[in-house]
Amino acid sequence: MKKYKVGIIGATGMVGQRFITLLAEHPWFEITVLAASSRSAGKPYPEAVGSKWHMAAPIPELVKNMIVMDASDVEAVAAKVDFVFCAVNLTKPETRALEEAYAKAECPVVSNNSACRGIEDVPMIVPEINPEHSEIINAQRKRLGTKRGFIAVKSNCSLQSYVPALHPLREFGLKNVLACTYQAISGAGRTFETWPEMVDNVIPYIGGEEEKSEKEPMKLWGTVEGDKIVNATKPAITAQCLRVPASDGHMAAVFVSFDRKPTEEEILERWKNFRSPVADLHLPSAPDEFLHYFEEADRPQTKLDRNLGNGMTVSMGRLRPDSQYDYKFVCLSHNTLRGAAGGAVLMAELLCAQKYI
Repeated sequence: MKKYKVGIIGATGMVGQRFITLLAEHPWFEITVLAASSRSAGKPYPEAVGSKWHMAAPIPELVKNMIVMDASDVEAVAAKVDFVFCAVNLTKPETRALEEAYAKAECPVVSNNSACRGIEDVPMIVPEINPEHSEIINAQRKRLGTKRGFIAVKSNCSLQSYVPALHPLREFGLKNVLACTYQAISGAGRTFETWPEMVDNVIPYIGGEEEKSEKEPMKLWGTVEGDKIVNATKPAITAQCLRVPASDGHMAAVFVSFDRKPTEEEILERWKNFRSPVADLHLPSAPDEFLHYFEEADRPQTKLDRNLGNGMTVSMGRLRPDSQYDYKFVCLSHNTLRGAAGGAVLMAELLCAQKYI
């Protein structure tokens, strides 16, 4: 099959690096452009990234001779690609302006950034949860005045652990959810070398994270109505987010109450037998198993289990009754794979399969 030509905007950052490693041998996508700030523009990629290459694998041969383009040179980048992944480190207004410029240049944008997540006609998609939200792209194109261009966004990495676990249980009427997340330092684009203060430390604050964790699930569970996505009104979610000394992997302790309390066996059955609504599309990045429940009392563990399903499987464990809520359990996802670049690549695969790209 003919490969899609893709660009990576923000290619020198940690998520941009993860995009490169995921796409270097992708069966559908071919990296054609790497773009970053004007400071990096004009340099070969290894020189632009310098000592800040943070992936375990070396820089792929494919990009070693690529000259980094200026991300602000929208028309030049857009002319070379079928669509772009965006993972820039700019202010929200700057990010929104840049992404809308690419969309208006008739270049679809699959974004890892948060700037456009709250816009009512911008789909925020987890393919196993709400693939139908891509329908809103037609309304967005009408607003932007485009034929091909649009923006689609990935949700925040922190909720990628617990929202997939809650999703198959919605039939019981999710009522109240408390989620405490324990988030790896790569979520801040850092390593222990660049953030030595995190060794042997926990920081009980991640700016903006709790608001995203409480609000974004409502959009994922919302419905497309006319020219906008109308957010769900239940459940009521409260979140507390902590930064912990793990390199990768976001864990969550989840407490949940239902309108109609299921049995433990019903919950386990729903997790075990959940079938992705996009399974028949055979998307290359989709894991064979979206949800995995560990019977062992001490699992899932960040170090042992974050790479399950090539980092795209969500793990759960320790399901048990709670004295104040109906049930509690723990869950885990790989924050830069399922939660960031991998989730965006999977969303792009879906949008290609649906012919929006």
